[in-house]
Amino acid sequence: MHMDLVAALDIGGTKIAGALVDDRGRILLRAQRPTPAQEDGDTVMGAVQEVLTELAASPLWADARAVGIGSAGPVDRSAGTVSPVNVPGWRDFPLVSRVRSVAGGLPVELIGDGVAMTAAEHWQGAARGHDNALCMVVSTGVGGGLILGGQLHPGPTGNAGHIGHISVDLDGDLCPCGARGCVERIASGPNIARRALADGWRPGPDGDESAAAVARAARAGDKAAVASFERAAQALAAGIAATATLVEIDIAVIGGGVAKAGDVLFTPLRRALRDYATLSFVQRLTVAPASTGTDAGLVGAAAAALRTGSALDAAHPQAV
Repeated sequence: MHMDLVAALDIGGTKIAGALVDDRGRILLRAQRPTPAQEDGDTVMGAVQEVLTELAASPLWADARAVGIGSAGPVDRSAGTVSPVNVPGWRDFPLVSRVRSVAGGLPVELIGDGVAMTAAEHWQGAARGHDNALCMVVSTGVGGGLILGGQLHPGPTGNAGHIGHISVDLDGDLCPCGARGCVERIASGPNIARRALADGWRPGPDGDESAAAVARAARAGDKAAVASFERAAQALAAGIAATATLVEIDIAVIGGGVAKAGDVLFTPLRRALRDYATLSFVQRLTVAPASTGTDAGLVGAAAAALRTGSALDAAHPQAV
């Protein structure tokens, strides 16, 4: 059956985005709510329901054949549950069954947000044409996904490639996941800002304490801001090199809000990568910014939903 329209959800610690997407990856309708990340699970689900309800109010909804979800993780595809580190009210939360109920019984496909971004970048972005790739989302958290042998490799539970919780500092700060020195604890946007503030950076008159503000300060030469981004770049480089050594990827694609820092992040990252990717078979590893932008999660979730009906594989064999 040709499925030409699906609903997509991109669920993160900051926002819950939804869209109706066609089988060319074109977004036809959008809806969005802030994530009430510190509230109880039902309150967070209420925001998801609001997004779906807004989409369902459109006449286009009648043509939707499935729902794809790209969620902050960990996720469990087999159980249909999610336990996002940055959403404490969701622990083993039955997201698939709850979304299926709201969506009138439509099929629901769940993948991690990093895997969703990976599907989008391999379909339409910087990883297109690469058979072995790591794609990363560096934002409120740090997620990732893998393309191996030309195919999306989500793993049994949907968490393969979750680079954010690889430890790169054995004695580092405690991460919310319970481990120490995780890539996410060093390289995520909030942690870049936290470290810059601790080292003496101060926001401007607008009081903006975000990683974007730290990036602006770094461009202006603020030493604490520069150092915080260099530390984040080093952590990312260590995680990327470890992944490349393990599974022989040839490109690492980085998206998410932190990647918008541009050369402030990518210049020290490429420099640090030379120190970690030292073996002959990973020395040609390249790093590139994602090109699907803020829509990567939605496009990748749509790819997953389209795949449930085998439409995407038939129409766009490079998409997954």
